[in-house]
Amino acid sequence: MKKSALSILLSIVLLFSIVGCSSQNNDSSSSGDGEEGTQTLKFISEDTADESDASVVMDLTEEYGKTNIEIETVLQANLMQKIQLLTASNDLPELFKFESNQLGDLIDNDQLLDLEKTFTDLGIYDKLNPGAVNLLKTLSGDRGLYTLPVELNIEGFWYNKKLFEENNLEVPTTWDEMLAASEVFMEKGIQPFAVAGKEKWPITRLINGYVMRLYGADVMERVSKGELSITDEGFIEAATLVQDMNAKGYFGEGVNTIDYDTASNTFLQGNAAMYYMGSWALNEFNDENLNKIGVDNVGFFNIPLVEGGKGTLDEYSMNAGLTLSFSKDKYNEEVGEWMKHVFSNYGDKAIAERGLISGFKVENMPENVSELTKTTLEKVNEIENGALWFEGYFDPKTKTVSEDGAQNLLNEGTTPEEYMSKLEESLKNASK
Repeated sequence: MKKSALSILLSIVLLFSIVGCSSQNNDSSSSGDGEEGTQTLKFISEDTADESDASVVMDLTEEYGKTNIEIETVLQANLMQKIQLLTASNDLPELFKFESNQLGDLIDNDQLLDLEKTFTDLGIYDKLNPGAVNLLKTLSGDRGLYTLPVELNIEGFWYNKKLFEENNLEVPTTWDEMLAASEVFMEKGIQPFAVAGKEKWPITRLINGYVMRLYGADVMERVSKGELSITDEGFIEAATLVQDMNAKGYFGEGVNTIDYDTASNTFLQGNAAMYYMGSWALNEFNDENLNKIGVDNVGFFNIPLVEGGKGTLDEYSMNAGLTLSFSKDKYNEEVGEWMKHVFSNYGDKAIAERGLISGFKVENMPENVSELTKTTLEKVNEIENGALWFEGYFDPKTKTVSEDGAQNLLNEGTTPEEYMSKLEESLKNASK
């Protein structure tokens, strides 16, 4: 029996539909939509594709040529919540940035790629700086290596060499010497310190610097283990000192309204003699459009000693910033090959293109890198065990209590004793 014209037409439509679906399935990439023969990875970062460490990853990916990356930029303040939501829905992207000391739950739930094993299997584990690995393992609660140090920073005081020389001041090695220098600057009408109080954490870094030198580099680890109370006299002393420094005008006017860029500009325009910050600020120091005092006029000194304290000048506060982690479920052989190319070359690329110090070894130092960057990198490479920052062992709630309380401390809306008591209470609640 002959088919009707309508039946024939329907058969043809069905045939083309099947062929079309088959063609689509055969041409699809292994990880999302990309050009034929490529994979597409999703990357969530606080940076855009042309900023900081994200730009290094993107450039090396482009050089690799077999992988595409779709980057989603999320404000740093919202990044943690974004990743937590994706974790709850079991939809982590291939790679993402996160707070390096807040990964415990993701590791315990087996959602992150074990990077020590992965890098060893890929033959690139030796590209990592041992000091950076130790720091990241500490930040994971000694669970292992589940994040990469796409930046690695030492923290301390950057200073204006010219202002020190003009006022016949030596680089301070003790807090007493640093405070004495501050008095000299105040008498000359020069603001001693640029401080981004609006960001909150630069205030707690000063408190941390003092207690590091009083108790030793492991001070906050001892607090986290309950071996030392944060209401101890030394912590009160540190908070009182920082409060007094602000009251004397060392931080300028309205410190809690000063954001990061304003504080950086204050120092780089020659309007402040000293600036506590991490070495990530080398980006601004090396930028002649921002740095009006000149990169050769910027010096660095480690956190000064406290009289009678246990701390030493070969101990540095270190920070890996927001680190890079990978979804265990999304990892495959193709991702591994991409990782091998990108992170075999990351250290060299970061320093050459961005002047960025990372936790990856630099094998080919570019000739155009500033002496300040070179000497800072040398210091980083000499460190075997760095100390964490003040909130490094805190849970998110205690971190908020710490930073909000630090602003209140400078406003004199709270006393040093009240500040430390609130921190102690929050730490106890977090341990229940």
